[in-house]
Amino acid sequence: MGASFATHHTLFLVWFFLATFSLSFFFFKAESISNVSCNEKDKQALLTLKRGLTDHEHVLSSWSDHKDCCIWDGVSCDNKTGRVTELHLNYSSLGGEISGSLLQLEHLNYLDLSNNGFNCTPIPTFLGSMYNLTDLDLSDANFCGLIPHQLGNLSRLRYLSLGSYSNLYVDNLRWMSGLSALQYLHLGSADLHREVDWLQIMSKFPSLSKLYLQNCQLDSLNPSLGFVNFTSLQVLDLSENHFNHEIPNWFSNLSTSLLSLSLYSSSLKGNIPPSIFNLEKLEYLGLSENSLSGKIPDSLGQLTHLIYLDLRINPLSGPIPSSVGNLSQMQALLLGLNKLNGTVPKSLGLLSNLLAVSISYNFFTGSLDEAHFSKLGKLKELDISYTPLFFNVNSNWVPPFQLEYVYMSSCKIGPNFPTWLHTQRSLWLLFLPLSGVSGKAPSWFWDWISNIHTVDLSNNHIEGDVPDILLNSTILNLRSNHFKGRLPRLSANVEVLNLANNSFFGPISTFLCQKMNKKNKVKVLDVSNNFLLGKLSNCLRYWQSLIHLNLGGNNLSGRIPYSLGSLVELKSLSLQNNSIYGDIPSSLKRCSKLGLIDIGDNNFSRTIPLWITKLTQLIVLRLRSSGFKGNIPQNICQLSFLRILDLANNSLSGPIPSCFKNFSAMVMPDPENQDVFFVSLEYEYDYGSYLENLMLVPKGHELQYEENLKFVRSIDLSSNKLSGSIPVEISVLSELRFLNLSRNDLMGNIPENIGIMKELESIDLSRNHLSGEIPPSMSNLSFLDYLDLSYNDFSGRIPSSTQLQSFDAVRYFGNPQLCGAPLPKRCIPPIGESHNRTSIGKTKEDSESSSFYMGMGVGFAVGFWGVCGGLFFNRTWRHAYFKFVNDKKDWFYVTTILKVKWLLEKLRSGHLSK
Repeated sequence: MGASFATHHTLFLVWFFLATFSLSFFFFKAESISNVSCNEKDKQALLTLKRGLTDHEHVLSSWSDHKDCCIWDGVSCDNKTGRVTELHLNYSSLGGEISGSLLQLEHLNYLDLSNNGFNCTPIPTFLGSMYNLTDLDLSDANFCGLIPHQLGNLSRLRYLSLGSYSNLYVDNLRWMSGLSALQYLHLGSADLHREVDWLQIMSKFPSLSKLYLQNCQLDSLNPSLGFVNFTSLQVLDLSENHFNHEIPNWFSNLSTSLLSLSLYSSSLKGNIPPSIFNLEKLEYLGLSENSLSGKIPDSLGQLTHLIYLDLRINPLSGPIPSSVGNLSQMQALLLGLNKLNGTVPKSLGLLSNLLAVSISYNFFTGSLDEAHFSKLGKLKELDISYTPLFFNVNSNWVPPFQLEYVYMSSCKIGPNFPTWLHTQRSLWLLFLPLSGVSGKAPSWFWDWISNIHTVDLSNNHIEGDVPDILLNSTILNLRSNHFKGRLPRLSANVEVLNLANNSFFGPISTFLCQKMNKKNKVKVLDVSNNFLLGKLSNCLRYWQSLIHLNLGGNNLSGRIPYSLGSLVELKSLSLQNNSIYGDIPSSLKRCSKLGLIDIGDNNFSRTIPLWITKLTQLIVLRLRSSGFKGNIPQNICQLSFLRILDLANNSLSGPIPSCFKNFSAMVMPDPENQDVFFVSLEYEYDYGSYLENLMLVPKGHELQYEENLKFVRSIDLSSNKLSGSIPVEISVLSELRFLNLSRNDLMGNIPENIGIMKELESIDLSRNHLSGEIPPSMSNLSFLDYLDLSYNDFSGRIPSSTQLQSFDAVRYFGNPQLCGAPLPKRCIPPIGESHNRTSIGKTKEDSESSSFYMGMGVGFAVGFWGVCGGLFFNRTWRHAYFKFVNDKKDWFYVTTILKVKWLLEKLRSGHLSK
């Protein structure tokens, strides 16, 4: 007790002393500051600087003439002299012109203008005359142009940061030789490729400890150099360059100082040299996103101080070396997206400081068991997604860790639901899709997942009834399982709910009309392909945050409520495959962000509304099998972004609009970033996304498109009552991939220029009244792998090409006047041509026959004179030949006489025996 009291008494005295000292220091400092005012010359220089700057955020509002400049925001002064020594103007949204009045701040040693917006103006050259500067930061301030050589005059400069995403460049780096005191240099994203000796120049700074040259368009690390003299370097970042060679051995020269080495995304190739593992003090090693191959060297275990190792996205092969267990300081081990194989070493379980491990997207075999995690008590993130590993732990296993992020997609986790997950009370994200989990969900399942922010258990075989519970997960994806019951109640935290492809039942209105304590935040609601029933309720107006709504594949009936038009944030609407009827409410035109409408397979029995062209962002319009009638409205061609138009299996009549050529998204090729067009079909959230899916019939069979939907460009008008001809303008759609006009009443010819539609993969024109010859240009369709022209009135020869002859003959049946391969019917030339062999128009068969007979005549002449000519002109050959023939004649004569005599004797002996 006495010792405890003495300890507490001592601690109190220490605290009292420190508190008294701190207060005394504070009052002393405050007093000293208050007694020193700003130098008037410096004040006027700063006011001149302010007048040249644009200050949209009013950061410089405290800079006024009647105030002491030492208390202005961003200004620091010397406590004794009142001279301005530091300017901290970073992150201030400043722009405009930097005045030369800065030169009057003779004692300024620190200038930070980083993260502003100077509108791509050059770096002022007069900064090179501010000789007292020790720290200069102009990074990410939107400066452009040549980095001025005058900066090389700043001999006292210790810190220089010009890293930017603007267009800075150098013509050489020799001017840097004057920066003898430099300790920190950041030139990230500046173009340095003109200086071939950059490495030798950088290595001459004796005090340089941190060097950042990422994304500088450097193309060589001079692998031939045996030695580079970075005597004090601790941090080296050369990532995002274009070296295109192996990692040089000179890195091993840095073994006594280097703590961090970043070379990611730099086009490095070859094996990882063992010499790099001689960097005994290394704490950070980033080699991801290169083309490094071969095995991870066993010498990895020598880096005993290593905290962070990133080798992701390389074609590295072989096993993880067992020496990984020596990396006792390791906190992050990232090996995903390689070609690593073999079993995972159990020494991995010895890394007691490990916080994150990722071995996803590899070819490991075997299993992970308790030993692999025995000492990983600090582990927070585990990623083994898309590996063939089997997670083989006992059902009563209690892990030593409390995970926050779990990624186990496409692993062998099942068949039973992993009970060890119930022990994880800190989970923020759980990804277990396609993990082979089946059977009934445990009793604690629903309460447990409601406390996890993001849950994805899709594409498993988990069963169970949903209790009357309030779901609280922000992101919940249970798609494609075997859950059943009524749809659950939702808290105001839910943003994404995907329960598609299960067995939920009950009236949809009960779910839509549920009351929440706060505003409904649901942005994605997908309950498609269940057994929900009833009418769509006007309660949809309470779901104002919805961006994606999919209620397709249920038993819904009634009309689409007018209130649906109040969901103005909606980008995709899917009500397909229900029993909805009536009009499409005109209120939907208020949903101007709609990019996808799928209301096919319903019972509308109406004309296509004219107001649909108000939805100018439409990419996908699927009205298939819904009883629509009347003409295809001409103004539908105003939907220039349209890529998928499916109006099949309705009762549409009239001609195909020739203005289809205005579908510019089917005319122009994809830009480099084609996803910009499909932003309406995807909702991205932390660590995942929701993708729209669509059922199409591109090649005679119904297929579901999801991730590849962005590549589809399709027009399907099949099984209607369309008449007239195929508009020739349709051939302008050079990016169209699928065209189906079958089962209509179309007449006329196939457009002659159809061959310029180079991207076509499928054409179905069957069961119409089309006539004429098949255009020869169709033989140019090299991507075509589905064609059906059957049951029309085509005539003439099928054009010759690898593609058109590769299809089964049934694709041409029902055209009596059609001939040529692959049909068994041969093409017969007209009678006049068969008798006129000399005419210009003689057939291909005639030409081939003439060539055959001419060749035979020439061959006979050459063969005859080749033999007989030799015998005629060469006496020796002639005598030898006739001697050979005479000998053969004698041999044949004798042999024949003997054989005949033997046969007569046989016949005679057989006759006598009878």
